[in-house]
Amino acid sequence: MNSKTTSTLCLPSPLQPLVLPGAEAAGLRIWIKRDDLIHPELGGNKWRKLSNNLEQARSRGATTLLTFGGRHANHLYATSAAGRFFGFKTIGIVRGEAPPPGQSPTLDQAAAFGMHLHFVSRTEYREKHRPEVLGRWLDYFGRECYVIPEGGTNLAGMAGCREIVREVSLQNPDLENPIWCVPCGTGGTLAGIAQALPSHARIIGIAALKGSFLDAEIHKLLPTTCTNWKICHDYHFGGYARYSPELIAFMRQFSDQTGIPLDPIYTAKMMYGLTEMIRCSTFKTGTDIVVVHTGGLQGNEAFKRRYKLHL
Repeated sequence: MNSKTTSTLCLPSPLQPLVLPGAEAAGLRIWIKRDDLIHPELGGNKWRKLSNNLEQARSRGATTLLTFGGRHANHLYATSAAGRFFGFKTIGIVRGEAPPPGQSPTLDQAAAFGMHLHFVSRTEYREKHRPEVLGRWLDYFGRECYVIPEGGTNLAGMAGCREIVREVSLQNPDLENPIWCVPCGTGGTLAGIAQALPSHARIIGIAALKGSFLDAEIHKLLPTTCTNWKICHDYHFGGYARYSPELIAFMRQFSDQTGIPLDPIYTAKMMYGLTEMIRCSTFKTGTDIVVVHTGGLQGNEAFKRRYKLHL
C-alpha cells in the first residue's frame, strides 16, 4: 500500500471520555472511540472493514475493486477514496436509477475519485448475492476484480473491526468489561467487535434500519457460541435514512454540547438510543460503556440536500 497515505491515518483513533445526560447520576462512565477521526476520507468503520480487504486484493494481484451500495452509501465513497489512495480502479454497482446531477454528493465525490458507477434496477440489485448475477457483472467488468460485499461486511472486514477492541484495551487497560455500543447497518462492525470480546462482555447494536432481518444476518456472521451481542430495534426512526424533528434536534444539541459531530443515519440514532437507555436505568451502577463513532459524516451533505435541512 501507499505508505505516505497510511502514515496520515490517525491510528489508534482517539478514545475520549463522554458526558451524557444522567450518566454521572447513574454511576456510569462513558468513553467514545473516535473512528471518525481516522482520516477525513477513509475514516470510520468503513476503513476498518476495507483495510484487510485491500491487503487481500493486493496479495491476489487484483487491480480493480468491485462493490455495491445505494446512491448515498458511505461505503461507495470510502471504497472510491481507498482506490484513489492505494492505486486500485473502483467500480460501484449502484441500486436504482442514476440521480439527477447534484442530487447525490456521495456519488458525485465517488465519481470524482475515479469510481465507475454502474446503475442497476432494484430487482437486479436484490439478486446480487446470486452467483449467476455476480458472474454476469464479472464477465462484463473483468474476472480480475476483487469483490467487496455491500458495506464491506465479510470475514476480512470483521477482522479489521476486531482491531477496535485491541486498541481500546491498550488505550485504557482499566476498561476490563465495558458494555460496547455501536450503530448497525449490515452488522459487520458489531460482529467483528463481538468476536474480539471475552465471552462475558456484551455489545449492543442500535439498528439504523427497520426490520428484524439484521439479527439473522449477524447470526450468519458469528458462530452459535458467540452470544454476547444483541440488537436494539427501538431507535431506527422509521427505517434507513428516516428521521424525525426530535432526532435532528437531539443531533444538534449533542454536537453543540460535546463538540462531536454526528450523522442522522447511524451515529445520531445510536447516541439517541444510548441516552434513552440511560434515562430508563438500563445499565447497572458502575458500568463502563464504550461507544464507537463509526464516521459517515460525509453523508451529511447529501442528507441536507435531500431533506432541505440545516444540520
